Amino acid sequence: MPNPNVNAIPVSRSRLSLRTWVSMSMLTAIAYVVMYLSKMLPQVYGFLQFDLKDTVICVGGFLFGPLAAAIISIVVPVLEMLFASDTGPIGMLMNVLATASFCCTAAFVYKKMHTKKGAILGLSLGVVTLTVVMLVWNYLITPLYQGVPREAVAAMLPTIFLPFNLVKGGLNMAVTLLLYKPVVSALRKAHLVPENQTILQNQGKVNAGFLLFSIALLATFVTIALVLMGIL
Repeated sequence: MPNPNVNAIPVSRSRLSLRTWVSMSMLTAIAYVVMYLSKMLPQVYGFLQFDLKDTVICVGGFLFGPLAAAIISIVVPVLEMLFASDTGPIGMLMNVLATASFCCTAAFVYKKMHTKKGAILGLSLGVVTLTVVMLVWNYLITPLYQGVPREAVAAMLPTIFLPFNLVKGGLNMAVTLLLYKPVVSALRKAHLVPENQTILQNQGKVNAGFLLFSIALLATFVTIALVLMGIL
C-alpha cells in the first residue's frame, strides 16, 4: 500500500521556497523604489549620492541569509543601470560592491548571532566593511570614472570618501534597526515568512532601550548627513 505522506516534505519545501522567492521579489521591488526616491536627495560634494536601499536589502538578508542579500544587491543595481542611471557598468559595479559589502556582512553575522546584539554587531561590521571596501575601490576606480588624477583621489579619501561612507552606512544601520521588526511582522501577517521567524524585539514587546538607541543613532547620522549635503 503506498504511503500517503510520501510527497509531504517536497511539497512543503516547494511552498517554502516559493514563499521565500515571493518575499525576495517584493523586497527587491521596494529596494528599487527606495533607490529611485533616494536620488531626490542632494548630492554630497557634487557627485556622491546617499542611498537608503541598503536598509531594505539588509532586511532581506536578515530574513533569508547572506546569499539572499547578495542576490538583491546585484539585481537592484543592474535594474538601476538599465532604467534609472547614466553611470553605466562602472557605476553599477561600485553600487554592487558598496551594497553587498554592507548587507552581506551584516546578514552573515546576524545568521551566526540571531539576537539584537548580533544585529547591532553585524550592522556595525557592515559599516566598517563598506567604508574600507569603498576607500579601496574609490581609489582604484574614481580616476577612471570621474577623470580625476589619482593623487587628487588619494587626498580625497580621508576628507570626502571616508566620512561619506561612514555616514551612509550609519544611516542604513539605524533605519534597518528601526524597520526590521515592523517589516517582519507585516510579512508574517501576509504568510510570506515563517511564524517562528526571529525578530529583534523579544516576544513582540517594544524594548525601550533598543528603540531609543536606534532613534538616537538615526538622529545622529541624519544630522551629519544634512551637514554633508550642505543643508545645515
